[in-house]
Amino acid sequence: MLVFVTGAAGFIGRATVEELLQHGHQVLGLSRNDANSEILTKLGAQVHPGSLDDLESLKSGAKAADGVIHLAFRHDFSDFQKSIEMDAAAIKAFAEALAGTGKPLAIASGTLSAQAGKLSHEDDEPERGGFFSQRTAASDLVRKLSKEKDFRGSTVRLPPVVHDKGDKGFINILATTAQKIGHLTIIGDGSTVWPSVHRLDAAVVFRLAIEKGTPGAIYHANSERGVEMKDIMDVIGKRLNLPVKSKTVEEAAPDIGFLAYPLGRDNPTSSEKTQKELGWNPSSNGHPGLLADLEANYFN
Repeated sequence: MLVFVTGAAGFIGRATVEELLQHGHQVLGLSRNDANSEILTKLGAQVHPGSLDDLESLKSGAKAADGVIHLAFRHDFSDFQKSIEMDAAAIKAFAEALAGTGKPLAIASGTLSAQAGKLSHEDDEPERGGFFSQRTAASDLVRKLSKEKDFRGSTVRLPPVVHDKGDKGFINILATTAQKIGHLTIIGDGSTVWPSVHRLDAAVVFRLAIEKGTPGAIYHANSERGVEMKDIMDVIGKRLNLPVKSKTVEEAAPDIGFLAYPLGRDNPTSSEKTQKELGWNPSSNGHPGLLADLEANYFN
């Protein structure tokens, strides 16, 4: 297949491009600048000029391809609603381009949209109405349009930590913030858990989703069900030589801003159905778990 990938030059995108190419697919990567184009060319992908807010570029890329993997997202927490609206417009553009073709579209979402404090499965009803539920609307939209427009749309929920060398996500943000304020923060006793996945294993889920995913399906791309927050912070603290302090969400917010809310969110997540349905076996690849990766490959 020729697969159109948005966010192709990003942390997860690069791994996904390489995964697709290694399994005989061709890749058309969305690129908004020369630097991204150079990255994609070196990876062996074709370059499609455009951007997330250029809907015509999204439509033409999707029409030229045999399937779409949508990884790009505008992470602007100062105006998150605009980011949500931009994502919905992109999904509608893909649906228009793929209408009547039966071709696959796999979009990225997050496990934090699940109901907190209970083990989340792929088919469980997500949280509705809160901050973390906002990206649930994208999954709902894909499911609705997939049925109406006759294409094979699915959602891959990523855990809050997708780890590997070069990670600029939550772990990097937590470390940078801690270095500014002089300590790491846990909420309460730090017993809340986050699921995690190595980015090379996450890339496999996106490939499998477009190869064999079913219309309207939700997939969980996490290899670890939940790593305790106190263990994550202890490793980061040791690597950065910083203490770990326990606070309430209200006490932590002035220091670490919006991070206080996901840090206090218990997010145990199962990927059992995803592994069974897609034939995904992350344990077979030998990639390190989160704590081992933090020890070996972060903050050197």
